[in-house]
Amino acid sequence: MACSLDFIEFVSSQIAAAGTVRCRKMFGEYMVYVDEKPVIIVCDNIPYVKEHEAIKSMMLSAERGFPYEGAKEHYVLDVSRSDFAVKVVKILAEVLPYPKSRKKNK
Repeated sequence: MACSLDFIEFVSSQIAAAGTVRCRKMFGEYMVYVDEKPVIIVCDNIPYVKEHEAIKSMMLSAERGFPYEGAKEHYVLDVSRSDFAVKVVKILAEVLPYPKSRKKNK
């Protein structure tokens, strides 16, 4: 089951205070970028964030799951709690790297 656009808009609105938010559809699912960093992957209307030491203490009670086959385990982010989600996303946006730029074929 792919993500619904309504859910992606909901996620984006819930974390809007974290920075500049944009979404990109990828293979039927979505990547949510904050300040141009890939922070949330949404698969089957479930928002996942990377397990990272910087948010470990905040996510102790969070569910975990695999966004897609072959992926590493991620935390499931409760975006219904906007203040909490914004805190988590801000931290991740600070510590996660920018995506590597692709080399264009000539």
